Amino acid sequence: MSEAIRGAPEPSAGAPPLIGVTTYQEPARWGVWVREAALLPVSYPRSVERAGGVAVLLPPAATLRGLGALVSRLDGIVVAGGGDVDPDLYGAERHAETGPPQPQRDRYELALVRAAVDADLPFLAICRGMHVLNVARGGALVQHLPEAVGHKGHSPETGIVGSHRVRISAGSTIGKILGDESDVPTYHHQAVSRLGKGLSAVAWAEDQVVEAVELQGHRFGLGVQWHPEEGDDRRLFEALVAEAAAG
Repeated sequence: MSEAIRGAPEPSAGAPPLIGVTTYQEPARWGVWVREAALLPVSYPRSVERAGGVAVLLPPAATLRGLGALVSRLDGIVVAGGGDVDPDLYGAERHAETGPPQPQRDRYELALVRAAVDADLPFLAICRGMHVLNVARGGALVQHLPEAVGHKGHSPETGIVGSHRVRISAGSTIGKILGDESDVPTYHHQAVSRLGKGLSAVAWAEDQVVEAVELQGHRFGLGVQWHPEEGDDRRLFEALVAEAAAG
């Protein structure tokens, strides 16, 4: 058994839970190399570690073989942010501002989320991850928020994480974790429009954009539009790790 990370809370008397975290698949440069890479901002695994879990990176595999076995070995999942989900997957025409398709990542993450739902595995879906969750459940997305809401408040500056306040349903799981209001780190230009099957909206921005969803009847199935890994508030990660540790 490995030792807990120094300074991190131990979530249970046994081994810390294994939390899978999805990754990007992008061209990257390091040293003398320029190669396609599975990569992820370190803020994701660091947030899992600081909450008491062990982060296991999940690159978007070319095959879905063994996905069920993978899910059975994990204690929880974080579906990370990233590029736009292909609008073909929810029956919409591509908007001019929608990013290029990433078929391998879309296919893998949709299958992973569905497997996690079937296994009642705790998960936290972040930004793009919430969109993947919504599409996996048959929902649809707003492809370009500035056009829909008339402002750029959800992504104020290119490459810089912004902040805004969200109102949270007090009776929801997220409300019990964060309270009925929270200032959250934000960087997105898409959002949920039609909710997928079994999902309930539980948080909203001032302009009524849906900021969080929960999967009803699931042990711990949360999606947030904001980026908790970019802030100092660890409570969502701590709640995920605690639920994963509880088995």
